Amino acid sequence: MQEQVIKNMSNKKYWKSLEDLNNSPEIIKKAQNEFEQEIPLEAFLGNNNSLSNSKTPRRDFLKFLGFSVTAASLAACETPVRKTVPYLIKPEEITIGISNWYASTMDDGTDFCNVLVKTREGRPIKIEGNKSSSFTSGGTNARVQASILSLYDTERLQGPIKDGNPTNWKDVDAEIESKIEAAAAAGSAIRLLTSTITSPSLNALAGEFIAKYPSAKHVTYDAVSYAGMHKANLQTFGTAVIPSYDFSKANVIVSFGADFLGNWISPIQFARQYGQTRKL
Repeated sequence: MQEQVIKNMSNKKYWKSLEDLNNSPEIIKKAQNEFEQEIPLEAFLGNNNSLSNSKTPRRDFLKFLGFSVTAASLAACETPVRKTVPYLIKPEEITIGISNWYASTMDDGTDFCNVLVKTREGRPIKIEGNKSSSFTSGGTNARVQASILSLYDTERLQGPIKDGNPTNWKDVDAEIESKIEAAAAAGSAIRLLTSTITSPSLNALAGEFIAKYPSAKHVTYDAVSYAGMHKANLQTFGTAVIPSYDFSKANVIVSFGADFLGNWISPIQFARQYGQTRKL
């Protein structure tokens, strides 16, 4: 009896649809060609094969078109092989997955900011303000935050350029040194042209350069100059200085052509001070 039941169960047939039950011609045709490769033209243009009279929805057309373009692109190109190489001898200060922070200073002629640089495996990925700074108190602005992108700019110069052609620092240094020595031996005037230097160590190097070449002078030039403010303070107060303001102590601020939150003198410092007393 059990053997008969199993035999009857093995002879059972299940249908997926009424068309399958009735053996319709369409079902028989699909069974003969299960993996149809070509998409019929009617799917795009309708039965009259005319694009202007097509009744196919635009969304379906874009789906078919996007799939075909993507498939052709993948078939025509080879993706690059990326290999992951583990640390065999890991640097002591680097732990995979844990960021390192380094204190630094940014000065680009417009913004001065004490910063903390977040790095992963030696690569800077984020900049934050240094709250330990008595000057900026942890403040930054959009230019400071975006400056990290310049490190990965493929259009930036990768080295020195001479006569429009790439060269190396060794040859450049040797040529500059030889010409400076020749100018010093001939008693010619030598000028060291830089922007305003705020680094004590860099100013010390400029002093050593002038001490070695007595005919040399250090000339500073800034694209954004405050020479007018120097002269105005000299005539008004007798001292040619750039004043320092504390906007945290101001109750009323009236500004004429001085965007102290954007570009004027020290916007990062001023914005931090201004925000301390700003009450919405």
